[in-house]
Amino acid sequence: MIDFKKHPCFNKEAKGQYARVHLPVAPKCNISCNYCNRKFDCVNESRPGVTSNILSPEQSIIYLTALQKKMPQLSVVGIAGPGDPFANPEETMETLRQVRSNFPEMILCVSSNGLNIAPYINELATLKVSHVTITINSLDPKILEKVYRWVRYEKKGYFGLAGAELLLRKQLEAITKLKSAGITVKANAIVIPGINDTHLGALAKGLSELGVDLMNTIPLIPVEETPFSDLTEPGSAHMKEIRKEIGAFLPPMTHCSRCRADAAGLLGKDSTEAMELLTEAAKVRIDKGDADKRPYVAVASNEGILVNQHLGEADRLYVFKETPNGYKLVNQRVTPSKGNGDSRWEELGNILSDCKAILVGGIGPKPSKILGKSGLQVIEMSGLIDQGMDAVYKGTELRTITKAESFKCGAGCSGTGTGCG
Repeated sequence: MIDFKKHPCFNKEAKGQYARVHLPVAPKCNISCNYCNRKFDCVNESRPGVTSNILSPEQSIIYLTALQKKMPQLSVVGIAGPGDPFANPEETMETLRQVRSNFPEMILCVSSNGLNIAPYINELATLKVSHVTITINSLDPKILEKVYRWVRYEKKGYFGLAGAELLLRKQLEAITKLKSAGITVKANAIVIPGINDTHLGALAKGLSELGVDLMNTIPLIPVEETPFSDLTEPGSAHMKEIRKEIGAFLPPMTHCSRCRADAAGLLGKDSTEAMELLTEAAKVRIDKGDADKRPYVAVASNEGILVNQHLGEADRLYVFKETPNGYKLVNQRVTPSKGNGDSRWEELGNILSDCKAILVGGIGPKPSKILGKSGLQVIEMSGLIDQGMDAVYKGTELRTITKAESFKCGAGCSGTGTGCG
């Protein structure tokens, strides 16, 4: 049973009792902030965007296993960079899947700029990622264009007001979708004197109307070699006034420690021993053969026993892996929403990027082709899931397991992503 009261960042009473760890698996970022200079190897700094090492998802599990032995009060596993988790979606989502599978009692959370989180919110909810932080610095694009140098979205760069408007739109969409998924949302805002500090009350009011749960105002840290390096850090009196202003609309967080992307331990008391364990885990070589890159198999099934569902009708897929004790259910993954044409199947290919095959009761020619291009082996069949798994993992033939007539798709199946009629 996950006890959400043990999250020290969202529950002040848990601050001195329970520890959190940030897994630095996301080095790339999709925006450029005028207050940020991400130096990876800077162990004497305590600010977001800084880490001493980058871990792979597999190294993260090695690290967590060792850390939990040394830190039994560890209750929260988060991903906060050092870039943005969803500029590195494959690494982020695979880490979350593995943590949930190996540490089912852990609270999971992520911190993002919100630009690219929306496509992954359904799976975040399935994985029971309960807390998400979105850094949003204003509701006015004209202010935001002073904060960001550029925004990169879907392989295209946006500058000035166009970038600010795109980022804000995606952030607001993400917050709305996160709340619809039942996820607790905290808003982070960097207090930048002369830029956005007189607009944060309006920001809090707007976010409260979207259902945001609490707000954290973080004083700017002027960092060398950034456009904001000459600004002055807001003082405690200024911060107190701002928190009073936002408190009229949202509960203000008052115990933030401005954590690094590899922070571990109690808030404000990061563990030096954890840093040593992190360094050791980062040295472990992970042999990633093709099988290791795609160890799982996805299944379209009504109940998790039989392959008996057409892919177009499946609102979620069962994901299994082979173990010495048979096939184990890893998780369930929500399929993309209907009505998006080819992009629905492309998005599903991304969601199943760690799966080597998908077993379906039926599938149209177009989604079959698109998923095949993404690297998935598409197997149409009906019968026991275990028999389909044997075909994938052990190469046994499916001579007696064929696709049921009711699921067969002929030329009339367009695979347009709108579901089966």
